[in-house]
Amino acid sequence: MAPTPTKDDRFTFGLWTVGWTARDPFGDATRPALDPVESVHRLAELGAAGVTFHDDDLIPFGSSDGEREKHISRFKDALAETGLTVPMMTTNLFTHPVFKDGGFTSNDRAVRRYALSKVARNIDLAAELGASTYVFWGGREGSEYDGAKDVQAALDRYREAIDTLAAYVKEQGYGIRFALEPKPNEPRGDILLPTVGHALAFIAELEHGDIVGVNPEVGHEQMAGLNFAAGIAQALWAGKLFHIDLNGQRGIKFDQDLVFGHGDLLNAFFLVDLLEHGAPGGGPAYDGPRHFDYKPSRTEDIAGVWDSAAACMRMYLLLKERAAAYRADPEVQAALEYSGVASLAEPTLADGESLADLRKDPASFEQFDADETGRRGFGFVRLNQLAVDHLLGAR
Repeated sequence: MAPTPTKDDRFTFGLWTVGWTARDPFGDATRPALDPVESVHRLAELGAAGVTFHDDDLIPFGSSDGEREKHISRFKDALAETGLTVPMMTTNLFTHPVFKDGGFTSNDRAVRRYALSKVARNIDLAAELGASTYVFWGGREGSEYDGAKDVQAALDRYREAIDTLAAYVKEQGYGIRFALEPKPNEPRGDILLPTVGHALAFIAELEHGDIVGVNPEVGHEQMAGLNFAAGIAQALWAGKLFHIDLNGQRGIKFDQDLVFGHGDLLNAFFLVDLLEHGAPGGGPAYDGPRHFDYKPSRTEDIAGVWDSAAACMRMYLLLKERAAAYRADPEVQAALEYSGVASLAEPTLADGESLADLRKDPASFEQFDADETGRRGFGFVRLNQLAVDHLLGAR
């Protein structure tokens, strides 16, 4: 049996996850709304360490200042009673009709100004609650029609917004980092910054990119047919994995938001292995919260909501156990050695060697036997089967 989750596992959930009433574009809600205070207590009982939220998850849109403070006060009391923390917060710039064409990149300048004000106000709340990460998911930042959006101007406005808010964070001394969350589509037909690679390229153009990273989500990358573990490896390589959203997805379709591991299980195994141990060649591991951004299936009642939350944590811990056994297996280590996986970390050029030096080395070209070397097998299939054996508990 997998270990029981504890706060040391750093598992976190969004209020919008367990609190989803299961309304979708084709059907009404199948569950009642949950009180955020109840969610905090139930998640604490299950072993979670923290809770995250959009502003509107806790404070209904349009609340007066007095009502806002009452919601925040109740929430703070629940945090104090349970010991849960708020490591991350975000702002809803996608539900209200005013954001139908986006927040930061709306064609309406007044909407863009309102979006900046809404986020700044909530960054203050995030700092008050001790959050260290602020996530930006631009679900409405995009379009359905190519002629309806000047994409280059939209990226200018996106950059303006992130840089303005990042400068504010620095001025206030909040110690908060930003994390951009990519997604290729849904709800917009085409969303700006659709993948980890697009987001990393955008960050490189920011004035305050030093405090801006990414918050990749399993389903979002896999919706585009991409390898999530590989995307996380690149984010780690760039030093930009500031947060992560874990869930399950089964291929290129709508955003399923399944329980973590209930989609591409083998990729989830290698993802956990990477997060926990780093790359085989010595690349960095991940030291942030293990955050679940999933939705309890529409078929579930309230009991099923908490069963699914527990399943997310159980799946991670099971995969963590299997990954540890995989890394410790001498046969796996021998197979990694045979396949040359770790040797990729060795620089191609020797220390101090130049390209000119390389070209003078006859072993690099004139004496290199391409035909003989080309006959060598790498043993990747056997290596992968060893991983599957560990995943299935056959070793």
